[in-house]
Amino acid sequence: MASVIQAVRGMNDVLPDAAPLWQCFEDAVREVFAQYGYRPIQVPLVESTPLFVRAIGEVTDVVEHEMYTFEDRLNGESLTLRPEATAGIVRAAIEHNLTYERPQRVWTAGPMFRHERPQKGRYRQFHQCDAEALGFAGPDVDAEQIVMLGRLWRKLGLDGIVLHLNSIGDPDERRSHRAALVEYFGKHADALDADSKRRLATNPLRILDSKNPDLQALIAGAPRLVERLGTESRAHFDGLQQLLTDRGIGFDINPRLVRGLDYYNRTVFEWVTDRLGAQGTVAGGGRYDGLFEQLGGKPTPACGFAIGIERMVLLLQDAGHPGGRVADAFVVHVGEPAARLALSIAETLRDEGLAIVVNAGGGSFKSQMKRADVSGARYALIVGDDEVAARRVAVKALRGPAEQIALAPEDLAARLRSAH
Repeated sequence: MASVIQAVRGMNDVLPDAAPLWQCFEDAVREVFAQYGYRPIQVPLVESTPLFVRAIGEVTDVVEHEMYTFEDRLNGESLTLRPEATAGIVRAAIEHNLTYERPQRVWTAGPMFRHERPQKGRYRQFHQCDAEALGFAGPDVDAEQIVMLGRLWRKLGLDGIVLHLNSIGDPDERRSHRAALVEYFGKHADALDADSKRRLATNPLRILDSKNPDLQALIAGAPRLVERLGTESRAHFDGLQQLLTDRGIGFDINPRLVRGLDYYNRTVFEWVTDRLGAQGTVAGGGRYDGLFEQLGGKPTPACGFAIGIERMVLLLQDAGHPGGRVADAFVVHVGEPAARLALSIAETLRDEGLAIVVNAGGGSFKSQMKRADVSGARYALIVGDDEVAARRVAVKALRGPAEQIALAPEDLAARLRSAH
């Protein structure tokens, strides 16, 4: 007997019992994002490797260690499974001149891929919802995206998600700050771990994001970029804070927040929870005004964010969210005439917008009632020889006490709607 083939480690199935929460989240995203004028866009799962190297940064953890990169057998081109969506969306915007006539608000959702150690809320194939505002320069769109996320949390009934906010300035300010960090951490090189020593020579801002508990006191004493911002960056950051305050959005200034991708400038933010252990960031993003030019396009300001869908589903489960729609009724039937009537009734009720599951595969009334109960449906509709003869349907509530009653088929829809 052949061995059973299993899913690749870190690439998980979404089974029917969990899928309703995914759908619930995606439905909420569509509704909320549409309220703010964000339109759907789709970009490929596979892109040319240089796209991500140029966009994300050659000395980032993502590019150095985590990308799934392979050679195209036909032409030898280096290709990569997308580790994030922003680079692909910007590439598409440049290629198709999306911002030629006006700025664009777009969003997408789908799988991303990073080769890293799988753990709760962190997988090798993971899913993100990504929103981008292309062609907007002011702090108003930064605030808009943060406020939009706050509305999404309320729509989903989630609380306890805290906003962390920082500014990492413009490139000149970051270069000056980089030199200050190299000087500071260089004086304490003996205290750095191997990873931070490597970053000291390549990307010292990433040392600030180290989770090594032995380095926290040292990192706390490092120079803070948010205290060294130039006039324009400071005005942008102050403006953002005022807009968020005006909208009643609380936030914590986190000077260590730098994000893991090199294309960010000025605003960076994360929404964080303490309910998911080490993987507490559920959404994050910021401004990336230089990325269009970096990828060969015209200078175009932009801001965006991504939401980790697996982490959101874990939060919804933790909050006891009921998930998506359950069936209004499960139709139980025995006998050929009853089966024909059952199918006719089911289609009529579906025409009325109701969700109806019809038993398939036969079985006794008893066994079918067990299936009806575990289906999650609110009602069982029972059709047998007696019901066929009388042109009536027995209706039994499955969620709570209620008498079994008999109704004419044309009265069923009103009865089932009354349960909502």
